[in-house]
Amino acid sequence: MSYNFDHILNHHQQNSIKHNANRQFFGTDDVLPLWVADMDFAVAPAISQAIQQRSQYPIFGYTFYPETMYQALINWFSQRHGWQINRQQIMMTNGVVTAIHAVIQALTQIGDKIIIQPPVYPPFFSSVTTCQRQLLLNPLRYQDNDYVIDFEHLEYCAKQGAKMLIFCSPHNPVGRVWTKAELEQLLSITRRYQLIILSDEIHADLVYQPHQHIPLATLAHKDDVLVTAIAPSKSFNIAGLMLSSLVVSHAPSQHAINQVLHGLHLGNSNPFSIVAFEAAYAHGADWLNAVLGYLQANRDFALDFIAQHCPRLSAISPQGTYLLWLNCQQLGLNNQQLRQLFTHQAKVALNAGDTFGEIGSGFMRLNFALPRVQLAEALRRIEGVIG
Repeated sequence: MSYNFDHILNHHQQNSIKHNANRQFFGTDDVLPLWVADMDFAVAPAISQAIQQRSQYPIFGYTFYPETMYQALINWFSQRHGWQINRQQIMMTNGVVTAIHAVIQALTQIGDKIIIQPPVYPPFFSSVTTCQRQLLLNPLRYQDNDYVIDFEHLEYCAKQGAKMLIFCSPHNPVGRVWTKAELEQLLSITRRYQLIILSDEIHADLVYQPHQHIPLATLAHKDDVLVTAIAPSKSFNIAGLMLSSLVVSHAPSQHAINQVLHGLHLGNSNPFSIVAFEAAYAHGADWLNAVLGYLQANRDFALDFIAQHCPRLSAISPQGTYLLWLNCQQLGLNNQQLRQLFTHQAKVALNAGDTFGEIGSGFMRLNFALPRVQLAEALRRIEGVIG
């Protein structure tokens, strides 16, 4: 089946944060939005059809999770990632960020130290501090226009009495897809210091050849306390439906997380989220394969354009995700000046690097999951002010 990812959708008055809330977040509506990690492509037809079919039953009451939905998830991760998930280890949650908060509350105590690895997804910071835990920063090391884990410093952080590591795999915003050797070295440290691992693998399906996402759980030992967060939301552009999963093999941890979720009455979901979730995993493979090809072409187009026309910028080639991490440090601007340059002069809305931690200062994050003609326009606008 063919899909037209070049088609430009009309986003007017759709209450889209990415498209209709730019004045609130950037102070102007006159920008081309390349910020929120949504794709500007129509979802897989199977998802639209499942939602439309469910809407024909005109009762939208409380809905349970059918076994067919769980089986679709299990089959997907077995076929695409070689991960054999036990049905009893799956817990449904209302979005990954909600799940991160619940796991922190369930498995750590107020005042406990939690390691994160900036530059990283901003809710990693806020989830720790909102839950009244202490942040321990283990910054990724920037070398040769790429990022690696600083394992020596990770072990130093673990020695400070850390209780948990929140891990991002593949990594947002730098686009790293971690190798088996890196993951095994990470696990050796977490075992040595008995760290709980919360592995956010929401971008697992968005990986470009020749790289391969390796679920951390496929390398874990029986006694490792590992919680993996997964969802079809990024892969299939359905983040607004707010349904995700945790996979927890450690029974006491699963019980503790269940208590928190039930205490907050987070066990229910809406019927449209459920059918979309199942349709994505059961029938979305062809669409995802197609969109990955388009995204990889967009990535390569953006990298080539920047190299040829914006020599003062350097872009890290993401191995996964549809997010481009731009090094703007040669411009010699502070973070506020960078925001001003991109938003009000180039008229493009990007995520400022310092929102991913202080180590992100001088960087910007660009979402390239949009029709190529719009991506080209955004890059021309950037060239026009940076050149």
